[in-house]
Parts: sequence; C-alpha cells; structure tokens
Amino acid sequence: MSQNHEARTPQGGPWVIDAREIGHQPGSSRSYQRSAPAPAGFGLDLIKVAEGDPVELDLLAESVVEGILVSGTASAQLTGECARCLDPVADEVEVQVRELFAYPDSATDSSTDEDEVERIVDDLIDLGPVVRDAVLLSLPSAPVCSPDCPGLCSGCGAKWAELDADHTHETIDPRWAALKERFGGTEEEN
Repeated sequence: MSQNHEARTPQGGPWVIDAREIGHQPGSSRSYQRSAPAPAGFGLDLIKVAEGDPVELDLLAESVVEGILVSGTASAQLTGECARCLDPVADEVEVQVRELFAYPDSATDSSTDEDEVERIVDDLIDLGPVVRDAVLLSLPSAPVCSPDCPGLCSGCGAKWAELDADHTHETIDPRWAALKERFGGTEEEN
C-alpha cells in the first residue's frame, strides 16, 4: 500500500509528517516529495544552507512494528566562504536519511535509551532535526573554492593567487631586532 503524498502537509509545516496518514499496520507506506525551507542553523560557520532556502525531501515512510521507518534523500544548495581565501563558495549537498521514529509505548521504550531513537509525538514525525544532523555531518569543516586554492598571505592578507610570484615580506627574528636598531641595515649586511 504505497501512496504518493505531495500537497497536503500537517500542522507543523513541511518538516512534519502525520503518522496517521501511514497507519500502524506494518508494511503500509507512503512516499513524500516536499520542499521545506531551511531553518536557522542549518550548517557550519563557513558553509550552510541559507535560512529559508529550500531543502528538497524525497522520502518513504514505512510502518514497522516499533514505529515508522523514514528513508530517502534530502538535497539543498550550499553557500559559504573558502576557508583559505574567503571567496564565496557555492555547492550542493545530498544526504541519505534513514531513521526509525518509535511509537509511544513501543518495545523501544524498554530496549533503548530515550535519546537513542527518535519518537513520534502526538502522531507527528518531525523530520527537521534528523535531516539537519545528516546535512551537518556531510559538510566539510573547511570548505575551499578549489582544491589548489593558495589562500592568503599571512603577512599582508592579500590573496596569493593575485600576488606576484616574488612577493615576500621582510621578517626579522625578534631576538635580532635590537641589533638592527643599533647598527641599522639588514641581517645580511651586518
């Protein structure tokens, strides 16, 4: 008994599935294709799904003895900045989602810790935290605009890609700075 569900979303918006639509009979299922707006905090410091941008959900919810098993994919556009040169970065993310949402008073209450399995609350399944966690785990902690991005010059902060090949900064070992002050010139001259 597989059905497709697109238009109607229960109270709570597109991140919520009404478990009553699927039924409690093991084997019954329903497909969901939705676009849900990303809430705040859907990413890391340097790369994220911008708040309000669509997250495309293509999921199958299947009734099993202990609850409802939700599996499928979530995809979205990413925006951020390169960890090396701070240029804008745009990318896509697609993650696999597979999570059991347990019925209240199911066998999982006694066989698992409270935070080990997601729970169905008031016949509603909140997909937001599960999809958010899957997206966060897939993101690079240091995104780059290209694998060979040279980054920024530590001396002046300019982009290495825009600097001449012979770009350097004179650095003096602080232990020799007093000698330079006293005698003038560079270390090589003295």
